[in-house]
Amino acid sequence: MPNNYWMKTPLLDALIESAGKPHAAFYAPGHKQGKGINDKIEDLIGAAVFRADLPELPELDNLFAPQGAIAEAQKLAAMTFGAEKTWFLINGSTCGIVAAILATCSSGEKIILPRNIHQSAIAGLVLSGAIPIFINPEYDRQAGLTHNVTPETVRQTLEKHPDTKAVMMLHPTYQGVCSDLKAIAKIVHQYDIPLLVDEAHGAHFAFHTDLPPSAMSVGADLTVQSTHKVLSAMTQASMLHLQGNRVREHQISKALQLVQSTSPSYLLLASLDAARQQMATQGEELMSKTIALAERARQIAQIPNLSVFEPEIQPGCQYFDPTRLTVDVAKLGITGFEADEILHERLGVTCELPLLQHLTFIISPGNSTEDIQKLIQACQILSRTKVNSHNAKRSPKGQPLAISYQSIISPREAYFAATETIPMSEADNRLCGELICPYPPGIPLLMPGEMITTEAIEYLKQILAAGGTITGCNDPTLETIQILR
Repeated sequence: MPNNYWMKTPLLDALIESAGKPHAAFYAPGHKQGKGINDKIEDLIGAAVFRADLPELPELDNLFAPQGAIAEAQKLAAMTFGAEKTWFLINGSTCGIVAAILATCSSGEKIILPRNIHQSAIAGLVLSGAIPIFINPEYDRQAGLTHNVTPETVRQTLEKHPDTKAVMMLHPTYQGVCSDLKAIAKIVHQYDIPLLVDEAHGAHFAFHTDLPPSAMSVGADLTVQSTHKVLSAMTQASMLHLQGNRVREHQISKALQLVQSTSPSYLLLASLDAARQQMATQGEELMSKTIALAERARQIAQIPNLSVFEPEIQPGCQYFDPTRLTVDVAKLGITGFEADEILHERLGVTCELPLLQHLTFIISPGNSTEDIQKLIQACQILSRTKVNSHNAKRSPKGQPLAISYQSIISPREAYFAATETIPMSEADNRLCGELICPYPPGIPLLMPGEMITTEAIEYLKQILAAGGTITGCNDPTLETIQILR
């Protein structure tokens, strides 16, 4: 393929042309290419972006039946990311994960998933009626972090549940930990069922040999990537990639029509086209720079009272994304939530994910040497918090818990079942009636139909007391909880 072919941006070019074409607009959106916008938002982002906020005009193609610019842009994306077929997503990876489950599992059919899967997969279970077979990822007690699932765990689970219709894996975790996905794909394919992958945080893997292998390259049938998380697409812009014949294309297209907006944003779609072109032509160079920046940031490990997560190959950790930086702040005597507050509000540095004793930072091609220096300097100031701060609320009470779970009824049955509200103090061994999720990372701690345990209650209270955010619960104070009647 000639080099200039990869330079093409068919959808972006079509949008540029349409945005600059003078005409009288009698179609939605109502701002009419920015002529009717509020002054305050124009001051914030300018009027130019609204000129390109166009609907499905004939020259811009149709997301649900692409034949023109979108079709060509998706074809280029498939070639760039190593897939046979690619769909652009404008409802985030969430809609891709839901569509993957809808396309492979019917009501009552089994799907194997890790218990630390994102809440979007739980939505897929509710909508499809599929029965989850949850498997526990490995837990690193020394680091206080959950890793990934081992091939042996997948093998044993499939032996117990040979009638499973699909397996979904996480690649990587929030902290950049990847399992031996190639070995897992081989095991899954022995049952002639598809391996689905939540690769939301791994869209960059295909572009440098020092990164973990991409899911497509090691045999995944379907993978969903958040092109906006590390690459340069706009927030909410993602892709679904497919190869092989274990998942039927038309089933994916049908499912996406259920979970994607019928009024897609062409700004998001064009940003996917642009991000693809950028990585196709500069990917290795950009990721080399990013890896170098991340290596420099690891100087934080030399700062007193701080340590940096550097995993070795172990069960559930076959590969590690070097662009992901996780800092342990437990020795400061404050929680990760308090450390995040200090960095964000006082020092002008904001992490991606605070946990009880960790902060995780995403380092991407958008970061600069100046960013890294500011991060290091902020951590140096933070390291003196132990000595100088009298405002710390509490130290983390040990490491995050490796909580055991037991689902009694399916997520769909539980979601539609009648509930009642009881005091949290009376909830032990009752069936949860709501999706309770510390956010981020958006991994449910309790979901409808699961047995509520003392461990889970204590961990939720610890997160809340430490300054974390919990979503999904009817009572944000956790004084009460909804259970199934």
